[in-house]
Order: sequence, then C-alpha cells, then structure tokens
Amino acid sequence: MTSISSPTSWTCPFCPLLCDRLSIGTDATLTLNGTDCPRATRSLAQFGTRPAHAQPMHDGKPVALDEASRVAAQWLGVARQPLFAGMATDVAGTRALYRLANASAAIIDHAHGRSLMRALTAMQDRGAFTTTLSEVRARSDLIVCFASTPTARYPDFFKRCGIGVKPADATGPVQRDVICVGCGVDADLARIAQPATVSQRAIPLQGDLYETVALLNTQIDRLLKDKPMPGNACALESLAAQMLAARYVTLVWNTADLPGDHAALLVEALDRLAKSINLKTRAGTLALGGDDGAATVNQTLTWMSGLPLRTGIHRTGLEHDPHRYDTARLLDERAVDTLVWIASFNADLPPPQTDMPTIVLGHPRLASVCADRHGPTLFIPVSTPGIGSAGHLFRADGGVVLPLVPIYDDTLPTVAHVAGQIARSHAASGSTTPSALSATKEAAR
Repeated sequence: MTSISSPTSWTCPFCPLLCDRLSIGTDATLTLNGTDCPRATRSLAQFGTRPAHAQPMHDGKPVALDEASRVAAQWLGVARQPLFAGMATDVAGTRALYRLANASAAIIDHAHGRSLMRALTAMQDRGAFTTTLSEVRARSDLIVCFASTPTARYPDFFKRCGIGVKPADATGPVQRDVICVGCGVDADLARIAQPATVSQRAIPLQGDLYETVALLNTQIDRLLKDKPMPGNACALESLAAQMLAARYVTLVWNTADLPGDHAALLVEALDRLAKSINLKTRAGTLALGGDDGAATVNQTLTWMSGLPLRTGIHRTGLEHDPHRYDTARLLDERAVDTLVWIASFNADLPPPQTDMPTIVLGHPRLASVCADRHGPTLFIPVSTPGIGSAGHLFRADGGVVLPLVPIYDDTLPTVAHVAGQIARSHAASGSTTPSALSATKEAAR
C-alpha cells in the first residue's frame, strides 16, 4: 500500500470543486489533512486503508470477472434499447463507456442530468458569461448567491475562491461583499472569515425567485438608462445599484437547488442579468453542479461526439433530447429494456428499482443493494478514481482538468477496464453487428 505524504499531491474527487493540495493519513482510517470539509470526510469513511476485496455478483451469486463481462455483453446484445445512466465516472471511464454505448446503440444520461440540463439548455438557447474559481479569487468584489448558499452543497466553496482571507497581493479585492438572495447569510463564512475581509447580508424574495430575478433585471435596465424605478423593492434597487458600481460581479447558484420544473428559464434570466451588468462593468456567472463526475462526463461526451449528455445513439445517427432522454422518464415509460448503471465514487448512488436487466459498475458497498433487487442484476465492483486508481476530472467551472492520484493500488478494475472488457466480449460474440443492432433498436423506439 502506498501512502501519500506530500501536502500537494492529492485531489479530492468527491465534489466538482476538486479541492487539491491535500494529503491523506492512512493509519487506522483514511484521514483528510488540509481541510475539514464534511462532504469529503463522509465520503472517505466509505473506504478502508487497504484495497477492497470484492468480486462480481450475478443475482447475488459470485462469478468471475470474465463471466460477468460475458453476461453483460449477452444482455446488451439482446436488448432492444439500453440506457447507460448513473455515469459516475472519470474521463477514461466515460471514453470507454461511450465506445460501448456505440456498439450497443444506447441512450446516455447521468444521475444528475436533470439539474445539469438547466444550465446547459439555457446556454444552448441564449449563451452565457461564465467565470472561473480563479477569476473570482483574483477579481470579484461582489458575490451574489441565489436560492441557497454555495456551501450548502459545496462546503469549501468560499475557501476555494479565497473569500474571507486577505489577498496575497495588492491587485485582489481587500474586502468582498457577499449577498444572499432568497436565503440566509452563510454562518460558516462568518465564522472563518478574517477581520475586515467580508461583509454579508441577505435579501428576501419579492414573490418567488422568478419574480425577484425579473425585478432585478428591470432595475438594472432602468439604471442603465438613467431612469431608476422607485418602488416597494428597495433592497433590490439598492442591490442593482451596487452591482453596477462593483468592479467584478459574480452571480452564483447551485443548479440542483433552483426551484420549479422550468428552472432553465430562471437560468436564462440570471444569464441576462450578467449580460446587462457587463454593459457597465464586469460580471460572470458560476453555476455550481456536476456532482459525481457529471461535469466530466458531459465535457468528455461533447468532445467525443459533438453532443452532450442525454444523447441517444441510433441507426439514423446521434440524437440529443434533454427532455425525452431523462432517466426517470425513460424508466417510468418503459422506453428502455436494459439499464447499465455506473456509480464508482461512493455508495450513495444506488441504481433505481426496476425489474429490467440491470448491469451495475459500482462501489463495492453497493453489492448488498444489488443483491436485493427484484429483476436480473449483474454487479461488478470497480475502483474509485482518486482512491484506488488514477484518473482525471473536470472542475465545476469547466476550464480545468485535474489529475487524480490514488491513495493505494487497488485490487478492483477501473470502469474503463470493465467497459472495455464488455465491449470485447460483445464484439467477440459476433451475434449481431453494431449496424444491425442499431437498426433493430431504432425500430423499437
């Protein structure tokens, strides 16, 4: 077993912030050094200090990896319309799964695809001014959080952006204002911030969040035309003026926390707000999300295929449909007949209950969940990137790929290895060519 001793060598894979320059103690338990992030601590508790010993299970009975790969290939070979979902993996895993999906004419979605599509759909329709964690650290003097504070899901967000600490050089903002719209101020930030570095205040909603952002857009437009709009929303009027007077405004939200069934419209309104502010000063948006490798999978699929998540591979070509290719919708409507579920980062992402054949490439602790399922289930334990194997992940802001260094050399195969082995078994069976298989499945749609 290899211990990581350098304080700059380990990157945490358990949230899309990808906090790095950390170290891991490997005495009795895996101990995180360099941060007290509760999310990382909770995830690390699911791993021991030594590699896990687990083997594939077919309907609760142990089988060899070669046999498991053969069974998986057989199920995919006879499936009319497979669905690759969960998709909690890294770059290499996504590449291998995309090739397998091509061979089996599958639809691809992620467990967090619904929240990811909110920002993606808005960007496809209207475009966006986005920013990065580094830009926030170096330039932003006004951070406006909508719906919830970033630390509700990503505990080290403010630390990651250097909020609450004095700038390392004279070019960074000396004091930052953090304004929370529709949520309370961040108690943790107030606790950890150094004196005279952060000012926080909360602004209540005017109606719901949709109405509040619409009013804020109106206030900004009026101020840009030198026609202020006095009214009852004094707090929003003050916020609008502060935004236009700031040096660099960052609009932040957690995509999973946006309310309503049409949150993409809310993202469009927030993007419009950033565009309007940029007429006078500088502004950027930071849509936080992409948990469990969702940001990585989306980037990798787009790079390989030209289309993002929620894309189907069919006889007529690739088809992207963010509404119809939702995992829950496909399963509820029985539009698919075989499920491939990938959950390599932790045991908190079990496969949905269904009686259709299900292939699970997952954390070893998912074995008991898979053994209790009603339908035919094939479980293959896989290594976690950043724990038992190396890997690469995209950060939440989209512009950075970070390498993952393992804590020890795992005995379990990686997602990429298993997907490649299934693909080879599928090709070796020779029962159905990919083109003929696609034609059969296209007719079934």
